Amino acid sequence: MVLFVYAAFSKLLDFETFKLQLAQSPLLSAYAGLIAWLVPSLEIIIAILLLSERFRVLAFYAFFTLMVMFTTYIFIILNFSDFVPCSCGGVLEKLSWNQHLIFNVVFMMLAGVAVFITAQWNNKKIWLLLATLAIIGIGIVVLLFAFSEKKMHRNNAFQRRYLPHPIEKMSEFTLDYDTFYLAGYSDSIVYLGNYRAPLYITTNNIVTNEQKVIQVELNNKTLPFRKVRIEVKPPQFTVADGTVPVLFQGNITEKVARQIPFDSVYFTQFVVIDSNSTGIATVDSKFKKKTIGVSKILSGKDRSILTTATLRTDVPEPFADDGVLAWNENLNYFLYTYYYKNNFEVIDKNLQPIYTGSTIDTIKNPLLDVAYSKQNDVYTLGGKSIVVNRLSATSANYLFINSDRLGRFEDEGPLRSASIIDVYDIIDKSYVFSFYLYHQPEGKLYDFQVYNNILIALVEDKLFIYKLKPEYFISGSNATHTGQYQD
Repeated sequence: MVLFVYAAFSKLLDFETFKLQLAQSPLLSAYAGLIAWLVPSLEIIIAILLLSERFRVLAFYAFFTLMVMFTTYIFIILNFSDFVPCSCGGVLEKLSWNQHLIFNVVFMMLAGVAVFITAQWNNKKIWLLLATLAIIGIGIVVLLFAFSEKKMHRNNAFQRRYLPHPIEKMSEFTLDYDTFYLAGYSDSIVYLGNYRAPLYITTNNIVTNEQKVIQVELNNKTLPFRKVRIEVKPPQFTVADGTVPVLFQGNITEKVARQIPFDSVYFTQFVVIDSNSTGIATVDSKFKKKTIGVSKILSGKDRSILTTATLRTDVPEPFADDGVLAWNENLNYFLYTYYYKNNFEVIDKNLQPIYTGSTIDTIKNPLLDVAYSKQNDVYTLGGKSIVVNRLSATSANYLFINSDRLGRFEDEGPLRSASIIDVYDIIDKSYVFSFYLYHQPEGKLYDFQVYNNILIALVEDKLFIYKLKPEYFISGSNATHTGQYQD
């Protein structure tokens, strides 16, 4: 009773935040307004019924069912969702999601024990009723998840052309953690950064299978870093955190990165062009629009110059122009792929726009679920937002885009152990074909990059190395496709 009263009033006292957090959920966002009132109301009603001896058994059953639903929700979020929202307040907010899962299971078991103690029925009947309620609770949450996923990813308005085997798996590595990201590749060595150990670089030799860990240092450790990221282009490595407007560079053999001249600009992404130039994605402080910039160190001077250009987008809604920035060193182009619409920008090294390309998806205008909190003066992206392009990479004449969206005649089955990669020709401005990137069952593609004829994929705690077959991909020139399409 104390648990539910406390949980209900924690939600009601900060109701706006609770509702915003529900709106971010991939399972509940469509019903956030209703559930925001329904859950605390049910918790209060069940707590009141627990006071009554007449309705106490009924209250225990209701408590058990609600805890089953809460537990199922957390299990699905942890294992099957792209992101993990939060919808708990008070002391429970301090628990991790795994700890919260255990917490819920314990109280669910206590409710079951309480039923056996207080109910006047035989044990067999109690077991049957508890099992039925558990199945109903689990079924409701699973159906919410299933309908949500289908709505987000199904689109019969476009059709992909699949090639059966345009890439060939070379090797794979099992990693110690699932918090790595791809930091670079050169001379058969894959460089990995780690979000939890931001100043460590893990190297994996794809020929010898040898793995090493390199610890690097910064010559200025006093800055309030939040999310440090490393990019490696041997012999140089670059360290940056866009929440702190600085850049560090160093030699990978010396392992020390020194602060380099950089204009005081905050940024969300960076890509290394060469030893003197770095590309960034930032937001124009005056017009609140996404901007691409190039910071170049002036030769012979201890300072840099920053040149910027605003993306050609007329959508004023928050998050609408969010995307991923990449640098194509073969063509000397920036590629900026939007997350929420079927477009990408091609921009030259002087920040002159070349053209706006289109992907095969049909979402031209972002379908976003944006909520605004007056209390915190912040916009929040909800779970109903449709992601068109998840990840992207570029090499030679190609732009590679990972999308979860299913096209016409496509089956969800292969996505249990594969990810979809769509290939576009930057020069021809055309869609070329798609292929399945196969990996471990139920694995989620965290990151991928393409370096000439090598595709590297990070799928949770596994690293996969693939070779692009030359009959489908010709490095540095327009490709001629001799394979037959598999529709």
